[in-house]
Amino acid sequence: MSAAPHPEHGLEALCPAGTSLYQHALREGRISGAEAAAAPCLLRLGLLQPTVTDMDVLEPVAAAVALQQLLRTSAERVAEERRHEARLARAFEPLLRASAGLVQATGETPTLRVHSGNDRINQAISHVMADAMTECLAIHPHHTHTRTPPEIHQLAYDRDQALLDRGGRIRTLYQHTLRHAPTVQSRYERLHGDVEARTLNEVTERLLVFDRAVAFIPANKERTLALEIRHPAMLDYLVTVFDRLWHLATPMYPEVAQPPAPGDITPRQRAIAALLVEGHTDTAIADRLGMNVRTARLHIAKLAATLGSESRAQLGYLIGESGILKQEEISE
Repeated sequence: MSAAPHPEHGLEALCPAGTSLYQHALREGRISGAEAAAAPCLLRLGLLQPTVTDMDVLEPVAAAVALQQLLRTSAERVAEERRHEARLARAFEPLLRASAGLVQATGETPTLRVHSGNDRINQAISHVMADAMTECLAIHPHHTHTRTPPEIHQLAYDRDQALLDRGGRIRTLYQHTLRHAPTVQSRYERLHGDVEARTLNEVTERLLVFDRAVAFIPANKERTLALEIRHPAMLDYLVTVFDRLWHLATPMYPEVAQPPAPGDITPRQRAIAALLVEGHTDTAIADRLGMNVRTARLHIAKLAATLGSESRAQLGYLIGESGILKQEEISE
């Protein structure tokens, strides 16, 4: 019965046989060709080379030297890809000019467009909002790892107030963690016009919809890319999602939210309990509810103390037995 073929792999995933044999070669200084046959990847990857005096004897190449050679090869591949990109750009240049002329001639606007970088994103939003006349629908999740510069807050305020001055209205959804945020409170104290804000435990990623004709959503996790949407079907979908979340949300401005339900378990702790039962980690719970991990763990500790839990597993069981999640459904 013949031996199984040696698996193909790169240096970043060196096989166990290759790793063991290379370490042996480093200790001994050299190995025979017969020994090297057990891991042919070492020759292919340049970690072994024949000696000058005997081609049947192999000596190890220093790992630092092999790494430099591989990095040089990788750099050459990257350079070739960039040359390939340049050739593609030159080949498509006349086609792009032709399509740009077609858009200009027909007066059509692309239904999808990507904006890169915060400056370009804010510029695109400002241009669209300057033409908006009736409505802005917004969802703003709480990202604990990011801080919005004061000048961006001022830019957003100026755009909002200009829309309100034209007779438009603004509806905004936040997470519950922002109910008492100073920047949010001061924003609504300054704005004059038809403005409403509501909150939910969990919201979607950021969304802006203007006059139900143009929308902006993030196009990557870092929020350095934004997708501008003008497709009617996609806009109808986004507006429907917003409207359904809006009806589920708790009023924050101008109406005052109802106080927490009576009992030892707060609404926030019930939301955490629901995610705990689903098996989410502390980090995932904090991220979904827009709070830092330390605050989430503090709530979990209070929840455990209230229910008399001594372990994470027991806490999930006690949550199910306590009926607090059913109480939440009834209260809603």
